[in-house]
Amino acid sequence: MHIFLFLLAAVGLASCSVSNYIPDGEYYLKDVSISTDDEAATKNYNLSSYILQVPNSKWFVAKVPLGIYMLSGSDTTLWTCRLLRKLGEAPRLYDAESAQTAERAMEQMLANEGYMHANVVQEKAIKGKKMRLDYHVLPGKRYFIRRIHRNIGNNEISQLLLSDDTLTSYLREGMPFNVNRLNEERSRITSLLRDNGFYHFVKDHISFLADTLEGSTMVDITMNIGKYVPDGRSLPEDHRKYYVGDITFLTDYTNLDQPADSFFHGGHKFVYQGKRRFRANLLQANTAIEENQPYSESQYRLTLTNLSRLSAFSFSNVRFAQRPSSDTLDCFIIANHAQPKSISFEVEGTNSAGDLGAATSASFQHKNLFRGSETFTFKIRGAYEAITGLDGYEGHNYIELGAESRLAFPGFYFPFITPQFAKKLKATSEIALQYNLQNRPEFRRRVLTAAWRYRWTSPNQRVSNKFDLLEINYVHMPWISRTFKEQYLDSIGRSNAILAYNYENLLITKLGYSFTYNSLGTSTTTTYGKNAIVIHGNLETSGNVLNAWSHLTKAATNNFDQYKFCGIAFAQYIKGDFDFSKSIRIDNRNSMAFRFGFGLAYPFGNSKVLPFEKRYFSGGANSVRGWSVRSLGPGTYNSDDRGINFINQSGDIKLDASIEYRTFLFWKINGAVFVDAGNIWTIHEYADQPGGCFYFHEFYKQIAVSYGIGLRLALDFFTIRFDGGMKAINPAYTGSRHYPIAHPNLRRDFAFHFAVGLPF
Repeated sequence: MHIFLFLLAAVGLASCSVSNYIPDGEYYLKDVSISTDDEAATKNYNLSSYILQVPNSKWFVAKVPLGIYMLSGSDTTLWTCRLLRKLGEAPRLYDAESAQTAERAMEQMLANEGYMHANVVQEKAIKGKKMRLDYHVLPGKRYFIRRIHRNIGNNEISQLLLSDDTLTSYLREGMPFNVNRLNEERSRITSLLRDNGFYHFVKDHISFLADTLEGSTMVDITMNIGKYVPDGRSLPEDHRKYYVGDITFLTDYTNLDQPADSFFHGGHKFVYQGKRRFRANLLQANTAIEENQPYSESQYRLTLTNLSRLSAFSFSNVRFAQRPSSDTLDCFIIANHAQPKSISFEVEGTNSAGDLGAATSASFQHKNLFRGSETFTFKIRGAYEAITGLDGYEGHNYIELGAESRLAFPGFYFPFITPQFAKKLKATSEIALQYNLQNRPEFRRRVLTAAWRYRWTSPNQRVSNKFDLLEINYVHMPWISRTFKEQYLDSIGRSNAILAYNYENLLITKLGYSFTYNSLGTSTTTTYGKNAIVIHGNLETSGNVLNAWSHLTKAATNNFDQYKFCGIAFAQYIKGDFDFSKSIRIDNRNSMAFRFGFGLAYPFGNSKVLPFEKRYFSGGANSVRGWSVRSLGPGTYNSDDRGINFINQSGDIKLDASIEYRTFLFWKINGAVFVDAGNIWTIHEYADQPGGCFYFHEFYKQIAVSYGIGLRLALDFFTIRFDGGMKAINPAYTGSRHYPIAHPNLRRDFAFHFAVGLPF
């Protein structure tokens, strides 16, 4: 409350005393706007991005940084004055030169879009020492292309362009005149020619002449392709088509004065110094350039990309050398090895519902295990947690031990995949084996996992894919405490089908595919403060083949009427998830972000209940933040038995939606206000989860809503997040408790979250 009152005072002070900080002859830039006489002509252009001077920044809707600066006073010898000025923001003063630069930039942008006589006028409203500035835009008439002429002068280039122009040219007669389209056409033609052997062709060889007709808004365009000039002393000559000659691989060839060894493989020469660290087919499989074929810029760039993603290389490059007086380019592919082995250690603290613990892990990595850039990783992890509040159990601690090994191969190792297609995919094939041991006071659990999967990205880097060809999880429960078994699993009247099912031995055989689309590219670490769209989808299934085999062989069943494979019951289900998020940049300090997520999992055949690991949970730092993790739903379900809620508060359907307003505060600190909504539901009615089943005519009444505020510490490689959420609508209750927003109770309705990374 004191901080809130301080901020209100700061804002009030800013609004009434800012003139005291403005020198004579200067003006405080209170507001900047853009207006136009032709809204239809300018609505598609982001003219505000050309404005160099903007008013003082806001925290959400108020100019709090300016208010903090106002509190500093005028005595800069005081440390409080210097601190407040550093945390705050000085009044923005109108700068005529910056305003004129913005004028010219907007006029030039509109001229490039065909509004050749566009004019931007500054309109100033001055009151005392404060100014409101409006850029009034007069776009004028737009010009259109009447005819397009091409002056090429090279028959081979002419035939290539004429056969391609009809479908792919950016220029059409009758379209608006646009300088940007002319530049795009230059780039398109250059890429086309360089992909068809014209190695020395560059954009500067293409020029456009625009001839405007007097008294008309029509333009005639003439495209000229100039001749090639090797250097400043040579005469112009026709562009020549070049072909790739010999391809030579140079590995660890770093000292020309040292002797080198060589060998031939697959028709290619390999030269190396010292030890042979790579198999020949590693380099050949990642080389898209082809001998005796026309030079191709796309193949060159694809080869560079393929080599750069291989972890075994510290440096890679591709160079061409023209044979004297010929049209042949010899290719040299260079690759130097990286340090293959590394060891790392991690230590972390844990806090699970108030139970403190610690974990440590060590990992070993080899980036070139079989001299084919195979990455082998072996990791061991141990964790300990002191568990309180479990009376009647033997021991009050939790121990977890785990070991994991992964072997990743560069490439898509799958039948019927051609080498040419594989070269275009930035793919990795992976084998993984993992063992996890958990000893809790209530039970002991062992999980063995084996998987074969593929990962690849699209050529434009916007889509990443993951295909789990097979993932096998074997869950073994060697021991369950007598207290837990009597109180929860076997007790008459308290028998919980969902709980009991998840404490049986189980086999999960997963087949799945997932994809992620990021409009900024998959290598982008965050979309914070940017215009971006992120879409994630996942589809997986389990147990179908085993169920068909069990029917054919009439296999035995267990107490849950499940078929068993090798004496172990197996899960059968299908599960799909979809998540959409969009961020919108308002200005350099403020942005909005939206998210919608939906998930559905359906147990069938050999399963009446989903495995615990595949069920949905709600609440927590990345869900409805007014609830702690795994404490919301399903539906209107509410239980006072806190011992088994972590099982009962799970479901088969999940719905999440969020809206978040984000703003830069100071230094590396960002703030956010948010509203979250969502819940989980079950597909079937379960006696142990009353009110948890999904019904179309009821589910919208059971959506939980929360609101809150958060702080983010944006460090260089990750973001630390603190969010505080309050319940607004609680579906677990009726009456006044259904709407805690009207009757807030901090102890009952508040949830605090600490997390790494943004929620979406």
